[in-house]
Amino acid sequence: MRVLVGVKRVVDYAVKVRVKPDKTGVITEGVQHSINPFDEIALEEAVKLKEKKAATEVVAFSMGGPKCQEVLRTALAKGADKAIHIEVPDADASKLEPLHVARALKKIIENDKFDAVFLGKQAIDDDANQTGSLIAGILDWPQALYASKVEPDGKYLKVTREIDGGLDTIKVSLPAVLSADLRLNEPRYATLPNIMKAKKKPLEKKSAKDLGIDVTPQTKVLEVSEPPVRQAGGFVDDVSALITKLKEKGFIKA
Repeated sequence: MRVLVGVKRVVDYAVKVRVKPDKTGVITEGVQHSINPFDEIALEEAVKLKEKKAATEVVAFSMGGPKCQEVLRTALAKGADKAIHIEVPDADASKLEPLHVARALKKIIENDKFDAVFLGKQAIDDDANQTGSLIAGILDWPQALYASKVEPDGKYLKVTREIDGGLDTIKVSLPAVLSADLRLNEPRYATLPNIMKAKKKPLEKKSAKDLGIDVTPQTKVLEVSEPPVRQAGGFVDDVSALITKLKEKGFIKA
């Protein structure tokens, strides 16, 4: 089984995001970036399948500006065998949409056959949660989204999914699309020896034009704004004082 894993470069989860003064987006210049955490989980699961001999090759994929190569090298250091970078100009990278990425994935899969596509359930920058479903629809492949457990079973994957009512276990035939949820696994750290080895692993570069993909955005961001400042809370001495406060503010009837 050959697994293609999407890894998106996003502002690091530990960074406090700041909105641009003109409210057209968030400030990304001079800010720490890393692999989207959910994509990191998807990568870890693919590498674990390879370690179990259930997968033969893990290929990392990213679409974006030149700096995407940084996260691809990290993916290689974490166990991917090779990487594919679909490069677009920095000016267009911030306007990429899930449909553009899904179309690029389709072209890659058509050119270099894969048995599975692993993705994070969503990216922490736009929270779109669309790419997995889009690529499954475009390819007409079965999909197993929000995976919290994956068990290979011959030409199938047995996947436990997290849903609102609890857990849902399904079996999908390969080729298939899988999206990783938070509790699927805990990603490994890239060790120094593996970081050095990653520099020698193949990283193939293509452009969106090479694949015949139009990256013209279909949506326009009208405004990005900070969430409202949360008002400070207060303390009360006992339950009766709490009830009195709630009555004063009109939250409960007197």
